[in-house]
Amino acid sequence: MTTALIQTVSGRYVDILHPSPGDIEIHDIAHHLAHLCRFGGACRQFYSVAEHSARVAAVLPRRLRLAGLLHDATEAYVGDVVSPIKRILPSYQYAEGLVAEAIEARFGLQLSDEDRAAIRRADLTLLATERRDLMPRDDTEWPILAGVAPLPERIKPLSIDDAVAQFCVVYEEYAQLDLIGA
Repeated sequence: MTTALIQTVSGRYVDILHPSPGDIEIHDIAHHLAHLCRFGGACRQFYSVAEHSARVAAVLPRRLRLAGLLHDATEAYVGDVVSPIKRILPSYQYAEGLVAEAIEARFGLQLSDEDRAAIRRADLTLLATERRDLMPRDDTEWPILAGVAPLPERIKPLSIDDAVAQFCVVYEEYAQLDLIGA
């Protein structure tokens, strides 16, 4: 059997080709995502995937906030590959899908196509906001953002430590909401 083991910050080993929901740990996700810079590092200043995830969660309806927070959690285990490259790497997409299934099972996420579409819209809203606030300024049109308006508030990126803390606080808040059915 082929394995692809990675070690997480907590010391756990996760086989990316055979992930188990029991392998998935929220503090590993928070730490790893806080150390990953969005846009492959092309931002004018460091801006983490953890902060991005918390911001996506904040613009979603309550019932989808945990799923929104975890929408990029696979990147904690398989890394962040910029979207244009990700689309041409079927092996990466396969491994990412396996990890996504384990994450969804671990956190009890059962998402409909409509739920996934709502999360995608929130993700695009953040993408438009991040482009405006964090990327090099230019007038090139990004077709993926056609018709997508950025949020009115400006992004001032958090430090890595603050992004870890924010992600964990948001997780606790949304996990509690999920437990009480809010």
